[in-house]
Amino acid sequence: MDLGIKDRVALVTGAGRGIGRQICLTLAEEGARVAVNDVFQERADAVADEIRSAGGQAIGVVADVTDGAAVAAMVERITAEWGAVDILVNNAGIPVIASAEDAAVAGGQFFAQSDRAQWDRSMGLITYGVLACSRAVIEGMAERRWGRIVSVVSDAGRVGEPRLVAYSMAKAGVVGFSKALAKEMGRFCVTVNCVSPATTETEATAAWLQAQGEQIMRQYPLAKGLGRLGQPSDIACAVAFLASQRAEWITGQVLSVNGGYSMPD
Repeated sequence: MDLGIKDRVALVTGAGRGIGRQICLTLAEEGARVAVNDVFQERADAVADEIRSAGGQAIGVVADVTDGAAVAAMVERITAEWGAVDILVNNAGIPVIASAEDAAVAGGQFFAQSDRAQWDRSMGLITYGVLACSRAVIEGMAERRWGRIVSVVSDAGRVGEPRLVAYSMAKAGVVGFSKALAKEMGRFCVTVNCVSPATTETEATAAWLQAQGEQIMRQYPLAKGLGRLGQPSDIACAVAFLASQRAEWITGQVLSVNGGYSMPD
């Protein structure tokens, strides 16, 4: 199926590794021109080089997505290179498992042991990153009457997870933001949706899965049949569809890509 995004300009945030990297590769395979964002230049450039080596078009762009001025400068650079951004994928976020200590307690502390610094870390990158990047591209999308904004959230934001209270709140906020923005931007033919993964095998989760993989697998209906947990490619394919011309009648939705982990209405 032709997704209808050949030569569309896509910006993917937090794309230097893991899910973001695979989203970039998948969009490039569909013919999109991909701006690979990361806070580290070498990571962004490595993914862009990988895409170009495979015959695609890509550039590495560095910006802290919580910094509105840096985001605006990044979007200006992309626009100068290729034209305005057609597809924004808000992927930048904080790995749930960031250390050996996190792995030992399945991802973090109970809320009673958390503090403001931890809350700010979650809210800043997840919430303000989505706000800043979306704000930087929506006017152009509205003027051209075509645009796709897809935010990668988490089942923690849909059903809540213990020891991930602030993270769950931040991700839930992105869902509410996306639904509200979808209602504003529909008149301009701009769609706004979310993809919601649960446990996905990446560099960030490797230590946790090594320690608790068998226990985690039992929580996923499809894992029992397929013998695996989520892969970055599972998420990337869902993002590519929602970013495509084929999904023009879908907006304000949350698509779970979670192996059946949670099934709320």
